[in-house]
Amino acid sequence: MTVKVLQPGLLTTIQDLGRYGSQKFGVIVSGAMDSYSLRAANLLVGNKENEGTLEITLFGTSLLFEEDRVIAITGGDLQAVIDGKKAATWRPILVRKGSVLQFKSAIHGCRAYVAFAGGIAVPEVMGSKSTYLRAGIGGFKGRALKKEDIIEFDEMNKLSQSIFTKLENLKSNPTWSVNYTKLVNLQQSQTIHVIRGSEFDRFDEKSRKSLFQEPFKLTTQADRMGYRIEGPQLSLEKKFELLSEGVTFGTIQVPPSGNPIVLMADRQTTGGYPKIGQIMTADLPSMAQLQPNAVIHFKEISHEDAEKELLVKEKILEEIKEGIRFKIL
Repeated sequence: MTVKVLQPGLLTTIQDLGRYGSQKFGVIVSGAMDSYSLRAANLLVGNKENEGTLEITLFGTSLLFEEDRVIAITGGDLQAVIDGKKAATWRPILVRKGSVLQFKSAIHGCRAYVAFAGGIAVPEVMGSKSTYLRAGIGGFKGRALKKEDIIEFDEMNKLSQSIFTKLENLKSNPTWSVNYTKLVNLQQSQTIHVIRGSEFDRFDEKSRKSLFQEPFKLTTQADRMGYRIEGPQLSLEKKFELLSEGVTFGTIQVPPSGNPIVLMADRQTTGGYPKIGQIMTADLPSMAQLQPNAVIHFKEISHEDAEKELLVKEKILEEIKEGIRFKIL
């Protein structure tokens, strides 16, 4: 019950929704960069939403299936093919023993997610299967996948087995799919909503206006820990000493250079740079799908409206969950 890694690609790791409860010990949350795509992929194969999946970055990953298995591919369009033919995405598909799943290169978005019915059989570390690369824990031996690695699966639950049986009986993959456009934006020019940060008022008037009126560009210095972005220089009204404070996914820090850093899934637990803003949770998956040179327009949003947007996305995911059950059972 395995998949063999033929080519690992640029960066392929096992991720779930993250390792919570240990930041007080300096252990980062980690987890999927695009949590909505991960959750949808798991729902499509009958797993729990928090099950570990493969997070594939940009290009190059190739997998050999050594047994029949239902999978779902979500997230960005990385030109996935199965035995040379375009693979269906955002729907459950039955991959036969001996087939090769390959990701060529990203057209839209930056990261794809592959969920396997039953989940990936790796031990949880501090309550999570997510790979924490810098500490070398979680996931597959605490590291990114390498050539010749063997990925094993857990047993399928009742719903996953039902999906498997239905696809076998159909002798074809379903024609329906999830409409992801209301969950994740894969475009290279995006409006990202931002709540004012705790040091917002300490920046000069020009910087405060520029944050929401001028475009920014994502640089090539972008990884799972953070995104460096370029645009108008952001400056404090006057210098001050700031003690390190807690930071989170989407915190926008401004170092002395004036070019902001957006903290991502593998962010540190605390930071000492002034925080001009916080990207709302509902926009984080879209931010995570941006490729270098993407254009970002930040738009201010209140805490209250950001919470409403989060509830809208949660409702969409709940509707997806119920729709899958209706299609399968």
